[in-house]
Amino acid sequence: MAVYRIGSVGLGGISGGVHIPGIRASADLKLTALCDIDEKRLRERAEAYGIPEDHCFTDYRDLIACPDVDAVDISTPNNVHFEIAAAAARAGKPYGIEKPVTMDTAEAVELAKITKDAGVASMIYFSYRYKAAARYLRSLLLSGRFGAIHHVSMQYYQAWGLRNANCPLVWRYVKSVAASGALGDLGCHGLDLVSFVTGQQYTSVVSHLGTIVDERRLPNGEGTGKVDVDDFSNILAEMTGGISATFQISRFNYGRGNYQRMEVYGERGALVYHLDRIPGVDELEIADESTGGKYVTVEIPQEMHVDQMQSFADVLQGRGDGLNATIDDGVVNEKLLDGIILSSEEKRWITL
Repeated sequence: MAVYRIGSVGLGGISGGVHIPGIRASADLKLTALCDIDEKRLRERAEAYGIPEDHCFTDYRDLIACPDVDAVDISTPNNVHFEIAAAAARAGKPYGIEKPVTMDTAEAVELAKITKDAGVASMIYFSYRYKAAARYLRSLLLSGRFGAIHHVSMQYYQAWGLRNANCPLVWRYVKSVAASGALGDLGCHGLDLVSFVTGQQYTSVVSHLGTIVDERRLPNGEGTGKVDVDDFSNILAEMTGGISATFQISRFNYGRGNYQRMEVYGERGALVYHLDRIPGVDELEIADESTGGKYVTVEIPQEMHVDQMQSFADVLQGRGDGLNATIDDGVVNEKLLDGIILSSEEKRWITL
């Protein structure tokens, strides 16, 4: 099987922490080109990864045009997702892209059409589909062991928005760049994960979004700027299969790093997924007749352990396991985000 040569666009935290380490660890992928508008960061990463100067670009179009790039990895701010992914697809190059996939539903629908017309593979980086505990939870639910699912409760909490954390007005707090705040940054993961593990879709939502810190210091230290996105979102959702779901999403949870908790209640038992209760660890508890009705932490089978970037390689090689998010899933998620925002603005249920 061919090794796919990857060009990475956007060299921020998620790129350096997840994408590029995963690309370099895969025997099926090779990092061959880099792109970032920050020339200093670009030079530093090029030196760290051994990428020659003539394969380093400040314009994504030059990276896409590079003959030594077979597929494009995109981890930029949200407002340029569409144009980069569309350019890659039109050039006949598959892409993997961070979430939310675009700024709104209209962009997502257009990108899906461009991608399909080009006949290229796509993958949306809904990272928590690759947590072993989440995959095992999904397999147990879909086996029917717990019967019909009645309720799902999802929490996704971080602390870096708290006033005393003193975070400046980074792009995630600016609507014209991010589209939404905690909802698009964290909430889209939680929403996708609940749909992923249950195999069900959302039919209607009602929500409350709010901003706690209205102004933050500018990154250059000169004054402050307005925060015009949400700091938290509370969501009620109706799903197919008769599931009632709730979501609490916030960046204002003291002591939380990247904390998730999902409780799933069925007619014959329950499951609780944890992430970061123990830092960096994903866990699964179950309670049913086999445990005497008590919650017991279970061992996760080895086959549930997968890697996101290796999964991207599998998609490129046409041997994906069918559990990866594609551009179609990105469209579904974007429609959901837009519905949640509209619900909060108009203070009513939105039918999806």
